[in-house]
Amino acid sequence: MKMQKELLKNESGTGDTLEAEPKKMTIQVSRVQTPMRIDRYLAQQVENATRNKVQEAIEEQRVLVNGHTVKSNYRIKSCDLIQITFLRPPAPELAPEDIPIEILYEDDDLLVVNKAPGMVVHPAFGNWTGTLANAILHHLGKDADELDKSGLRPGIVHRLDKDTSGLIIIAKNPTALHRLATQFARRQVEKIYKAIAWGVPSPPSGTIKTNIGRSRKNRKVMANFPFEGLEGKHAITDYEVAEELRYFSVVSVMLHTGRTHQIRVHMQHIGHPILGDETYGGSTPRTLPFSRSEQFTKNLLEMMPRQALHAETLRFRQPTSGQLLSFTAPLPEDMQAVIARIRAVLAGHRPV
Repeated sequence: MKMQKELLKNESGTGDTLEAEPKKMTIQVSRVQTPMRIDRYLAQQVENATRNKVQEAIEEQRVLVNGHTVKSNYRIKSCDLIQITFLRPPAPELAPEDIPIEILYEDDDLLVVNKAPGMVVHPAFGNWTGTLANAILHHLGKDADELDKSGLRPGIVHRLDKDTSGLIIIAKNPTALHRLATQFARRQVEKIYKAIAWGVPSPPSGTIKTNIGRSRKNRKVMANFPFEGLEGKHAITDYEVAEELRYFSVVSVMLHTGRTHQIRVHMQHIGHPILGDETYGGSTPRTLPFSRSEQFTKNLLEMMPRQALHAETLRFRQPTSGQLLSFTAPLPEDMQAVIARIRAVLAGHRPV
């Protein structure tokens, strides 16, 4: 099948055209999936896809089910193999932007930045500007010419979710990027996070081991699978309760692997989701065993409209000298305010 191509006008107004870039995906429908229209199913499964985009792809025969074209009203069945090709405009060129960032350390090879909550690390669909990558290019100026900007991730060794605050390493040259990435791949970088969780884990310290992969029901989120199973990839997390707050806890978390949403998925797995985490069960007000508790938890969630997760500590080797570097970033103001509010309110209520 010959894929149809779209031409997009260049925003510069020169009349030049840019060929859309294809994005190909293959999705295996779960054995337990209930039948539903394919356009609705794909809109749920594919990040940033709308039902209109899916229907357009189906009409242009860019969706195959078990090797055959279908119509939008086709009802998917258990174990269907779906192949879909989206057409998307090329990403705009990454440009430097004068955005304030908190730099804790800088040398000839790297930066350590304390990322604010709400800042996207690198451009992607829906967030082409205002990212940490844009800010880094501005900070480095001409020195940024050494970095590869084609993938829109210049110098970015690892990433944090948009709503996770804390420490992130930025390489300033290709050699440093390679050596730092090798440390991450070999699990030689120590990463410790702080989170505010619902409830108090028992035991107060332990290790969580599961496989993490795309959810069978919704591929936009991650899910836990058996550690020795074939689905997902091994994920190992150590946790320790740093402060017990009766119906909440401040938890220190150390990652041994770096799976997408690992801490958030693992905290949900042990029944103690992170406060404010809309995706993994932490953003719904709860009733606690004291009067007006539901309003109290609602107020906490208004104070914390994101997952209460902070990358607090990083330890790694300087990529040229091999010197051990260690950095700690204090909890951001919103997490400090929530903890203070919990302490103050619970001080006036006897344990139940």
